[in-house]
Amino acid sequence: MRLTVVDRRGFERGQRKWAGLLGEPGFRGQGGGWSRARPGVAHLFGFWESRAFYDSFMARSHDRLHASQVGTYRDPRVRLFEYRFDVKTGFQPVFTDADLLRVAHCRVRADRVDHFVLMQEKVWNPAMAGSPGMLRGVFAQAQSEDEFLVLSMWDSAAEHGKYRTERVERLALRAQTGADIAALAGDVIDLEPAWTV
Repeated sequence: MRLTVVDRRGFERGQRKWAGLLGEPGFRGQGGGWSRARPGVAHLFGFWESRAFYDSFMARSHDRLHASQVGTYRDPRVRLFEYRFDVKTGFQPVFTDADLLRVAHCRVRADRVDHFVLMQEKVWNPAMAGSPGMLRGVFAQAQSEDEFLVLSMWDSAAEHGKYRTERVERLALRAQTGADIAALAGDVIDLEPAWTV
């Protein structure tokens, strides 16, 4: 979820109410924070065991938890993605040891989807997994099949900065990313510990 916050104090106060997710069947974790590039933009990432558990939560409890944040934000964008594979190993939706999140939302050309997924597995994942400071991540796909999300968690902005400076351009050429991707929206997010559930 990405949204523009118009009442920061009210939004943050309401965000604490989401601790109520802990009792929800199938809930695995939630975290998020503030965009470094876009003032007032917040990102939230929620993880569920299955779409059925998520749908059940939306039908039963969502409105009660959400009530305290009504009117504190605008322009919400909510997207659902299914887990494909880990970036590094053993992904867990744990945010307590991370300082920074990096998200890439990719629309891939229909005839390049298989190549894009292969390059994520064979080029990007090993490069990120071998980067000091990269804790874990997840690669996920939307139902539209040409839309993907790559979320990585980092222990510090400094380590993420080294990875970007040293490697991204070279890796993009090797993976032929320009030929695969029709549109890319990314962001770097300072994790807000109080939002972690």
